Amino acid sequence: MSALSVRCQRVSCQLLASSSTSPLIQTRSYATQPKKGQIVKQASQGFKGKKNAPSGQMEPAKKDKKMMAFQPLPVSQLPHPLFESDRPDTLTLQSFHPEMLTRVVESQALKFPHNDNDPFRIFGLPRNILVEFRLLSKPCSVIRSVTIDAINKLDAASEKNSSESRVVFTGPKGCGKSFLLLQALQYCNARDWLVLYIPRATNLVNSTTAHTYDMRTRTYLQPIFAYQTLQRFLKVNAPRLEQLRTQTEIEIERRPSVPPGTPLVELINIGLKDQGHAPTVLDAVLEEIGKQAIFPVLLAVDDFQALYCKSHYRDQHFSAIKSYHLSMPRLLLEYASGRKSFARGAVFGALSMSNTTFPLPLELREALSLEYDRPYGPYVKRQPELVEYAQGLERLAVPSSLSVPEAASVFEVWMKDRAVPSKPNDELFLAKYSEASGNARAFVWKGLLSSMSA
Repeated sequence: MSALSVRCQRVSCQLLASSSTSPLIQTRSYATQPKKGQIVKQASQGFKGKKNAPSGQMEPAKKDKKMMAFQPLPVSQLPHPLFESDRPDTLTLQSFHPEMLTRVVESQALKFPHNDNDPFRIFGLPRNILVEFRLLSKPCSVIRSVTIDAINKLDAASEKNSSESRVVFTGPKGCGKSFLLLQALQYCNARDWLVLYIPRATNLVNSTTAHTYDMRTRTYLQPIFAYQTLQRFLKVNAPRLEQLRTQTEIEIERRPSVPPGTPLVELINIGLKDQGHAPTVLDAVLEEIGKQAIFPVLLAVDDFQALYCKSHYRDQHFSAIKSYHLSMPRLLLEYASGRKSFARGAVFGALSMSNTTFPLPLELREALSLEYDRPYGPYVKRQPELVEYAQGLERLAVPSSLSVPEAASVFEVWMKDRAVPSKPNDELFLAKYSEASGNARAFVWKGLLSSMSA
């Protein structure tokens, strides 16, 4: 016990001596300021970025990661003999040509032409059609009776003002409205029309692009989307736009005005050189092509109901911005309502009944004389601006189910592309057709392709 007490006294003396010269102080090294000229290395925080990228910036995702699944495998990874014979690219179909679109080709599948300037390759596609075209070896569609009806309306609209041809495709979800709009777009492009296609109108109101307030027009401009629209519109319609010139003087802020007689391509290039001018230039371009009568114009909008829904954009007070206070939806609504029009052409839209974020609003439902999906009465508030924008729209009902010959053509396309693993026969076709109740999307995804899941 005496030895232990002596040892403790020695330790206590040493601690007191050390504390008198340099007291024990706990410091945090990461809170200290680095000395001048000293290089400080920060440890990795878990998110790996590009080595040479500035701090705070993430490495952009690769294209194949953005597009997710359904990417074709290279031939080098398919050495098995199973993939060498009866390849999916043996699908042979007639090309989609305007002269062929008559009642004779109803219920037949036609392939879309493969060109670099095809509208759906430049403007894009709705997500469900995009996935189907990636699964198929060739993009194609089945000509239905409602397709011929839509084409007849386009032929009549080619000689009339677009205010007289404002058509909206209606029907239950999965019945083929987006495919019908795509067929109308391809038909007009082959007929030498000027075409403008908005495949996903929800992107105009879901707050995915920047917006700035414009004191001159008292609206919120969307320069990024306007720039992209100008770029795609020029690439698809370049041969036709080169023949057109401006008819009036166009004033653009912070630059000299554009005199009459200027080639329309030069006006578009002004918006492409300066993204801030893109909304003004896009409005002016549509005004100019609306005055000319050389080429008919088709304005096609998918997810059409999103233009009439509540926007996800917020102002500086975090209040919701109305869709008609945004430059792009307002521009499309003015042509859809007939306030602005094309000398020759039409405005076509397709509703999306499966989008729960942007459902069909009451004002548009009443304008199209559609059934109510919930109880409504005269005391339910209606926005007068949306009621005015929806006036005069014509409804074209798409059948809720495929006919048996139409479904047989769809079945044959997927069968030839070897999407049906089991042996195709009449029993399998009738079983899948009955399960889907004739619905086009359900027949493909829940019928034919569902048997591919493990």
